Amino acid sequence: MGLPSKHRLKRRLNFQSVYQQGIRRSSRYFIVRGLRVDESVSVYTQIGISVSRKVSKKAVVRNQIKRHIRVAFRSLLPQISSPWFIVIVVKPEVKECNYEHFLRELEKLLIKANIINGY
Repeated sequence: MGLPSKHRLKRRLNFQSVYQQGIRRSSRYFIVRGLRVDESVSVYTQIGISVSRKVSKKAVVRNQIKRHIRVAFRSLLPQISSPWFIVIVVKPEVKECNYEHFLRELEKLLIKANIINGY
């Protein structure tokens, strides 16, 4: 199962605000951008995923990567206390990852960005 609709970042304006005002942390496979939002803007943490054609020319592969990330985030969501807008940018090296590696890598990045166990 993927993420519920209330946890998906959909609006272009929200993506732009994360890119302009948010924090940025990177690892070998992902770049995490995050913006802590006021509860008047959103009650839920919302996640957007960006997989470019540099990762794979095939839409099937790109969509499969997005599904893996959504499932990984579903297990990480309870650890995020306050509402955040999070954008995950996938690097081309991610093709050699499996699900367990996705989960570990994302958890490390979220801890590094103080999204998990943060303020």
